[in-house]
Amino acid sequence: MRGVIMREPGDVRVEDRDMPTLLAPTDAIIKLAATCICGSDLWPYRGAEAVHERPMGHEYVGTVTEVGADVTSVKPGDFVVGSFMASDNTCEICAAGYQSRCVHGEFAGAGGAQAEYLRVPLADGTLVATPGVPDPKLIPSLLAASDVLGTGWFAAVAAEAGPGKTVAVVGDGAVGLLGILAARQLGAERIIAMSRHADRQALATAFGATDIVEERGDAGVARIKELTGGLGAHSVIEAVGTQEAMEQAIRSTRPGGHIGFVGVSHGVSIEGQGLFYSEVHLHGGPAPVRRFLPELIQLIWDGVIDPGVVFDLTLPLEDAAEGYRAMDERRATKVLLTV
Repeated sequence: MRGVIMREPGDVRVEDRDMPTLLAPTDAIIKLAATCICGSDLWPYRGAEAVHERPMGHEYVGTVTEVGADVTSVKPGDFVVGSFMASDNTCEICAAGYQSRCVHGEFAGAGGAQAEYLRVPLADGTLVATPGVPDPKLIPSLLAASDVLGTGWFAAVAAEAGPGKTVAVVGDGAVGLLGILAARQLGAERIIAMSRHADRQALATAFGATDIVEERGDAGVARIKELTGGLGAHSVIEAVGTQEAMEQAIRSTRPGGHIGFVGVSHGVSIEGQGLFYSEVHLHGGPAPVRRFLPELIQLIWDGVIDPGVVFDLTLPLEDAAEGYRAMDERRATKVLLTV
């Protein structure tokens, strides 16, 4: 089969790879219908993480072709959506809603989901079958549910977005934009998108943003305070993972407010006394996407939400290298790869 390999930072290739096989009775093999490039894939691409001949990709939807002897919840022929983290969905941590930290969990994209086929471990706890074979127009949205929609949703839940709340969103990538969609679905009264890019501002508004703030740093914090009567937002989503973004999130939150942080942290440290006197709640980390998948799939299936519009460039799998370049150069927000 064909699959994406990142040989070194900046060096992405599509090569022949071995077909995945069942390694455990709890595994499933799926034939991908589509996959995509994640903003987190840019960290190794840009050299911020060590990488050497790594199979890439962790977002996937497709049709089950084979299951292990112990798999009971999905069968060959089912169209499925899965989380980027495999989980048994039965341990105490999973039962508490944190499947991304399952005691038996592992990275579902270890084999590389930017490929034609993928082995998914712990299939019963990781994969969710759709109500039927989806219309092709639903596939981008179902693919978004595999990571960026579920991550944005978790960020909004962690930030306690809801009725009567003002939500500020730091980061205008796919996760931040879908955090806006989630906040709107959860009933937030006001949503402030922090963005400097006209195309992303337009999508943020379409997803439910009521205000746009282009300033960053001190000026960005001051603008958030100005829009909230000097208090700061009730809820803040941090969807970047840098020191500047985390500081901006903490300083934009009112005392007693909540921050949902889902940007993969790189070089982030928090000064203790500043955090102590901010009196804000911090909650985040790798999103437990599996917790939300049944609800998100149904919302997509029923036409209530259309997160797939976050994909603004579609390329064949063979052109994955161009997809990485487009996202790295900010010519694309998120790239869908057809298989």
